[in-house]
Amino acid sequence: MSFNRIILVGNLGRDPELRYTPQGTPVCSFSMATNERRKDKTGEMQDQTTWFRVTLWGRQAETASQYLSKGRPVYIEGRLRVEEWTDRDGKPRHTLEVHATDMQFIGGGGRGEDAGAPPAKAAAAHANDAPEPTDLTDDDVPL
Repeated sequence: MSFNRIILVGNLGRDPELRYTPQGTPVCSFSMATNERRKDKTGEMQDQTTWFRVTLWGRQAETASQYLSKGRPVYIEGRLRVEEWTDRDGKPRHTLEVHATDMQFIGGGGRGEDAGAPPAKAAAAHANDAPEPTDLTDDDVPL
């Protein structure tokens, strides 16, 4: 038995992008950052930011697209995957990708755009309305 579960609380790095698979399933993606303050070797506090690419499916995707925006705080649960590739300069690169299974709105609107956003409990209920698609693969996600 194995287990792959990640919980993130952070802020959106860009507005969500909503697309649809050829079968009509909504899929939403956005970047999100988590921040951590640590002391460096000299004892000074430094901010360390980690970026994640998040993908939501179904009703969660539509809810995220409707209510989230750049800078907004959000709680995400899902499965973590590291995508590796080589950039144009031949340097190896990686991206932390999260296939989200749960989303909850937290805090206020990142840019003061909280008007109209549902309460966190209502948003969480809507986010879990649709089961995660099981017949879809990464090839189904439109670019």
